[in-house]
Amino acid sequence: MTAQLDTRPAPLDPGTTPFEAALARADLVAATLRATAAERDHLGASPRAEVELLREHDLLQVQEPVVLGGAGLGYAQASLLTRRVARGDTSIAHLLGYHYAQTRIAHLFGTAEQAAEHSRRNAEGRLFWGGVQNPRGADGLVLTRDGDGFRLSGRRTFASGASLGDHLSVTATLDDSLVFVSLPAGRAGFTALGDWDNIGQRLTDSGGVVFENARVERSEILGEDPLTGRTPSPYQTLVTPHWQLAFVNFYLGTAEGALEEALDWVRLHGTAWESSGVDRAGDDPYVLQTIGEVRSEVRAAALLADRAGRALQTALDTGPELTDDERAEAAVAIYEAKVVTTTTSLSAASRLFEIQGARATTSGYGFDRHWRNLRTHTLHDPVAYKAREVGDWALNRRAPEFSLYR
Repeated sequence: MTAQLDTRPAPLDPGTTPFEAALARADLVAATLRATAAERDHLGASPRAEVELLREHDLLQVQEPVVLGGAGLGYAQASLLTRRVARGDTSIAHLLGYHYAQTRIAHLFGTAEQAAEHSRRNAEGRLFWGGVQNPRGADGLVLTRDGDGFRLSGRRTFASGASLGDHLSVTATLDDSLVFVSLPAGRAGFTALGDWDNIGQRLTDSGGVVFENARVERSEILGEDPLTGRTPSPYQTLVTPHWQLAFVNFYLGTAEGALEEALDWVRLHGTAWESSGVDRAGDDPYVLQTIGEVRSEVRAAALLADRAGRALQTALDTGPELTDDERAEAAVAIYEAKVVTTTTSLSAASRLFEIQGARATTSGYGFDRHWRNLRTHTLHDPVAYKAREVGDWALNRRAPEFSLYR
């Protein structure tokens, strides 16, 4: 039987702030997703219905100005929505977190006119953005000049949401310089390979893509002329911490959701161990100890994630006058949270089976999806390198050198 999604819009409370209302909608989406998460993970189908669920609950345009139809939220607030959705489905939170980061690229690298136009279209159309930005894998993407425009060719091994996006955010090289390109869906010469078949994050539409001589107009490349030869400012290089903060929050949200599911399981189905000396799983001292340890670790990670969000938002609010050291402080705050949320979430997703017991490993329950999702994405870039970057800044005041991973 195919999993069905409840796509009824969330009710709005006129007495709440736009952020509070968005959190409530995100919670409803998470609950809706959780109800069918195991079945949908097993089916591994394209997440079209899930993206529509996000759109119907007005979660896609929250960062755009209220006057345009958005909620006027900052990026740190949007990241908390990603965390909430991850409590129900890590894959869909992955897509949403990437979307939130990708819709900010025009504001970092584009002209004022390009940024304003992106915001207008995002708000009016409630657009969903897919990304072709992973810098590793296959041949990369290269722009070449073609009359008054350009041609884009190459391939990427991973591209989350690319076949579903109303718009695509693409990184490519032009004259050996990094450029950011915004393309509408359906561009001739673009092919999504549909070859994503991994143990986790199965609903992220993260397969390979190919561009074959695809036409790109000058207006679709972000920034002023000349397009190449310039060094990105510290403010512009905040593009990478955007993605990393998204990772932090959907790792954490996954751990929070897994803990909630485990507690429900223990209340409904748990049994005390025979030598525990108690009759109820809820009184078993080892169950209580494990819950206490996991909950404490997850709560501590949440505090660090919140601090990271505030650090990035402060840097963004500083604007183009941001210094190198200020950029480094914001980035390192996020990377500290990345280290902790990676280890904490993986541990939680594994240890929670200790309080649920052997019956919880039955495949139909799908509790293993939490660990599989986390293990798959936490290999995105080795967390050991994030720890090294934190250590290098703490000991030597050497800032992480900008790349699409740092």
